[in-house]
Amino acid sequence: MSRRFKEYGLVSIGLVAGILISLHFSAVAEKDTQLPLPVEELRAFADVFGRIKSDYVEPVSDKKLITEAINGMLSGLDPHSAYLDAEGFKELQVGTQGEFGGLGIEVGMEDGLVKVISPIEDTPAFKAGIKSGDLIIKLDDTLVKGLTLNDAVKRMRGKPGSDIMLTIVRKNEAKPLQIKVTRAVIKVQSVKSKLVDPGYGFVRITQFQEHTGENLATALQNLRKQNNGPLQGLVLDLRNDPGGLLTGAVGVSAAFLPKDALVVYTEGRTEDAKMRLMANPDFYLRGSGKEDYLKDLPGEYKNLPMVVLVNGGSASASEIVAGALQDHKRAVIMGTQSFGKGSVQTILPLGNNTAIKLTTARYYTPSGRSIQAKGIVPDIVVEDPATAAMDSTFRLREADLDKHLTNGQAEDKIETAKPAGKSAPKDKETDGNKPEIAEFGSKNDYQLNRALDLLKGASILRGK
Repeated sequence: MSRRFKEYGLVSIGLVAGILISLHFSAVAEKDTQLPLPVEELRAFADVFGRIKSDYVEPVSDKKLITEAINGMLSGLDPHSAYLDAEGFKELQVGTQGEFGGLGIEVGMEDGLVKVISPIEDTPAFKAGIKSGDLIIKLDDTLVKGLTLNDAVKRMRGKPGSDIMLTIVRKNEAKPLQIKVTRAVIKVQSVKSKLVDPGYGFVRITQFQEHTGENLATALQNLRKQNNGPLQGLVLDLRNDPGGLLTGAVGVSAAFLPKDALVVYTEGRTEDAKMRLMANPDFYLRGSGKEDYLKDLPGEYKNLPMVVLVNGGSASASEIVAGALQDHKRAVIMGTQSFGKGSVQTILPLGNNTAIKLTTARYYTPSGRSIQAKGIVPDIVVEDPATAAMDSTFRLREADLDKHLTNGQAEDKIETAKPAGKSAPKDKETDGNKPEIAEFGSKNDYQLNRALDLLKGASILRGK
């Protein structure tokens, strides 16, 4: 099993192709299966190809026509399959290291325009005020309509310190907005942690990268030292985490689950696409030869009371972790329904340093739930009063993406769970009687405070 996992290169669970794409790659053995060729369709393709070559207003190279045909084949399948030219292929590899140039947003394509899925914390786009759901219609003086997603991404990349003017259409705004963003080398701090109260730790994972599991282990050790002993409870914050490397998700899950517990499994058409990934070094180290970074982690973290925070921006790797901890009844999942990115993309090298990113399977939680187009439904629904209205208006989910893959189990729709009882109180008001949006992990973070209330209440009950 570990050999199959190593060779297959299933690591692509980033949210969508865009400024931040978190994928890994490995060579995949060529298959011997010979499929019959669709003669009539290939004849039509050849006819169109010939007519363009002879009649188009300007000469077009064979390479351009074939490349665009490949792009069309893949983009027509689902929002996550794509053709990667040499530059795009290289950028994917760089992105997994947690440092890359750009603006700091995840984007997708909708009706020929670039749609912002989410700005990444502490990046130029986030600080400039780019919001989830924004439609980018112009990059400097270049109209987005007519560009491929990869072309648009290339134009948004550039020399750190240089500016780009984004013209965006935002819901409820009467006219397009122009926002200047200064490019920077994006260094995403994968794991952030602090002791929020004596005995209670807070760990936030912003993205699943190559070293996320190691960074988590270090953070958990440091929290124990800061507390001068074992913690009483832990909040794991996966809100607005768009995903990343599968190995990171397995490693994070393994920190809290019994050894060899099932974390996630995949189902696809080929035998290579059918895998079961366990809380075991064979799966989160992938034969890298590195020392097991969880081996010295205190055993108390396997039983420590936990709350996992999720929201509509939690996707892919985040959903795998939340689903595993929920199914094993290891943690209480709190917040709002997650994004629903439960498909597997595999990078298949083609030669000449190009590749295709192809959807090859669906992810399932240990109990057999499909994540795709549905996401993880929290055990306790807690909406942040400061963002509830904005989330319902602007929050984009997998099921909203054009040509998204269906769930494969039930009706392909998002279930909007409603909190029972009274609505969340307004902790702090600003002008217009709208609650102030608090930074994740701050003392005014409404959902974090509710998670701490739950952990402290459980601690009191255990004491009694």
